[in-house]
Amino acid sequence: MTPGNNGASTPEDDDPFGYLYADGQANGAQPPSGGYGYPNSVNRVRPVGTRQYGQQAPAPQAPPQQGAYGQPSAHYAAPETLPGGATTTQSHQPSHGGGGRGRGPNTKGLLIGAIAVVAAVVIGISIAMLGGDDDDKGGNQADASPTQSQDEGKPSPSASEGGADDEKAELPTIDAKALRLDGGAALASDVKGAKADGGVYVTGFNAVGSKVTWTVNGIKADTYRFYARYGIPGVDADATLVVNGKPASRPLNMKNFGGTPEGDFEKGWQTTWANVNLSDGTNTIEVVCNDGNKCNANLDQFWLEEEPNA
Repeated sequence: MTPGNNGASTPEDDDPFGYLYADGQANGAQPPSGGYGYPNSVNRVRPVGTRQYGQQAPAPQAPPQQGAYGQPSAHYAAPETLPGGATTTQSHQPSHGGGGRGRGPNTKGLLIGAIAVVAAVVIGISIAMLGGDDDDKGGNQADASPTQSQDEGKPSPSASEGGADDEKAELPTIDAKALRLDGGAALASDVKGAKADGGVYVTGFNAVGSKVTWTVNGIKADTYRFYARYGIPGVDADATLVVNGKPASRPLNMKNFGGTPEGDFEKGWQTTWANVNLSDGTNTIEVVCNDGNKCNANLDQFWLEEEPNA
């Protein structure tokens, strides 16, 4: 400023920001064309009252994608890299297509394999459970019904399977010559086929009052089968069975079960049996020819057996 010069003649020339005020604008104040601040800076100065707050600036627009298929454009920028751009999350899903894309895990094959393993384990357990040894609770059982047949040899005393009882195995047997004979009964050995010791049997039994007696010792009280081996000349015979002095209600049958020709004692050896109830200790068993009996028979052996169902 020179002497006598008081500066600008108007306030807007004195105040560089006069254009910001209403009176300055009324007097024609204009903002500088070069702006303020650093050189080449952007002029962001606005008149008072013209700026609006609370409004979101428009999102920048991405330039269109150009270039060959599958290659990014040189001018393209991902939305998340732009100011204010949203961050997106890409979900990765297995591709089922071909053409160089990777495949996901073969879950179907794994599932089939797991099912096969489980099935094999179940089958193995089932076989182990079903293939166990079963206890053999069965066994040969004698026919419970009385059997009288042509003699094919002396039956041996029965013994139960799986642990024989000594009493069952040692039930007594007696030959004809060891019996007590009464009433005309006698011993003989003329007819072949007797199994008693020496082929000796009882004859002369075909007379009323004839009898043979067997004294049995050391017996346990129970029901037994009394077996008698006899020989007939092809004609049915019978006798009275007396146990401990008590006659049986039915005769001891000595029938011609084998169909032996009449008159042939040698081919007429057969076996019969009847149930007897014995007491503990000593018992007497008698075979007697009483009135009404047909006693034309030879007597060979007697023995006892346990009842099959006892």
